[in-house]
Amino acid sequence: MSTAHAPAEPLGHRRPAASVIAECVRVQATVPPNTAVQRFFGVSPLGRDAEPWYLGALGELEVARRLAALGPNWYVLHSVPVGAGSSDLDHVAIGPAGVFTINTKHHRGQHVWVGAKRILVGGQRTDHLRNARYEAKRTSKLLSGAARTLVDVTPIIAVVGAKRMTVRERPADLVVLREFELVRWLRRRPVTLSPEQVRHLAAVAAQPTAWQRMPEAEPIDQAAFDRLHIAVCRARRRRQGWVILVIAAMPFGFVALWSSLVTALMVVR
Repeated sequence: MSTAHAPAEPLGHRRPAASVIAECVRVQATVPPNTAVQRFFGVSPLGRDAEPWYLGALGELEVARRLAALGPNWYVLHSVPVGAGSSDLDHVAIGPAGVFTINTKHHRGQHVWVGAKRILVGGQRTDHLRNARYEAKRTSKLLSGAARTLVDVTPIIAVVGAKRMTVRERPADLVVLREFELVRWLRRRPVTLSPEQVRHLAAVAAQPTAWQRMPEAEPIDQAAFDRLHIAVCRARRRRQGWVILVIAAMPFGFVALWSSLVTALMVVR
């Protein structure tokens, strides 16, 4: 929990991206390790099925890192399990400006287009608006029941890593922001809750009973995820190095370059 006043366990100290990291590591465990030749050429070790979970985890971790800057007047819960299924809320922020559900969307290098009724990513329609609205409505119902008072919840979609985001028309009932806009936007909202109300709602939200689901004892192998992340970044740098090398060699022909590659591959084997 990203605050100096952490509410009681068990949800108060739940790690950001806990669910997606656990699933990423589980799926990636079925992927054979890269060969020496693949490592030499910078082939990503990330399996195709594990990639969405990996990118989702990176997005949630980035948003969590930024939310930590809100300060002690705010309480932030991460990866909150909800209901009888396997769904969870990426982040729930409770502070002077109210209660917010934050749905992280990692669209690295994509063009995101925002309209009043839809969001397009790379020209393709998404369900982002519908899902964010559903999460906020569900959160309002659950917290209102647990706190025995009406709790208004504002849905936020935090877009991470987009190459460009075009806002044609902002949706009337939710907020779409880039990840680096999030904290500033929250801090500038008008005060709607007293410190006592904030503490009370944070204490209620920290209890699994409020969400009608106990958190699973997920075997979160953070070390395995960290090793995967290092390997993916190393492979990306290796590929970038090859691109630079090929471009540099183009004026001189490819014969010498090919000879060097063959020699290098023999050494790798």
